[in-house]
Parts: sequence; structure tokens; C-alpha cells
Amino acid sequence: MREGLRRGAGQQEYWFHEGCYITELSNVPADPAVSIARARVAPGATTRWHRLHGITERYLVLEGEGRVEVGDGLKEPVTPGDTVLIPPLVRQRITNTGTVDLVFLAICSPRFVAEAYEAL
Repeated sequence: MREGLRRGAGQQEYWFHEGCYITELSNVPADPAVSIARARVAPGATTRWHRLHGITERYLVLEGEGRVEVGDGLKEPVTPGDTVLIPPLVRQRITNTGTVDLVFLAICSPRFVAEAYEAL
């Protein structure tokens, strides 16, 4: 890997069938160790149950409030500053329980690839 700068200009938010909006901040083959996306969940919305094969994901909550569900046991409220650790193959979803958008970073290691995503 080489040092570098990836500029954020021109990044487009898109609707992801999971039930949220995504902006890819860093997800390139030249940096296979990690990807970072900004996720936005509308008030009252819940993302679909899903899991990732071979990828550990972390949610870092930036704005809003919600409830995260991970595996069969973790069901907790989340607020700005909270980090959620989601191991590979563990089901997950998040609900926006507030009145404003729930915004968080989805940090994946290794980087997210569509083939790793499994809807449940």
C-alpha cells in the first residue's frame, strides 16, 4: 500500500435495498484492509436483517438515536459517540427511534464487497 489522498468531492448518496442511504467515503481495491461508508436511516425506519461473510463491521454513530440489534442477544439503544462491533456472519439491523435522521459510519475490515452481503 502507498500513501495517498482520496478526495470526497463528487461522492453521491444512494438508496441501498437494505433500507438506508449510503455514501461511500472510502472503498477502493488499492486499500483492501478497510472501507468507510456514511449510512443514513430515516426516522422510524429499520434496516433489513443481514450479515456479512468474512467482514467485521463497526457502526460509529454520528447523529440521531436508534436501537441496534446484533446476533441473538444485543438489542441496545445507540446515540452519538457509540460504536457497535459486528463480527462476520452475525446478523444485524438498526432502527431509527428518533425524529431526525440516524447517521453513522459503517467501517468494514476487510473492505466491503457486495458479494459478502447476505440478506436474511
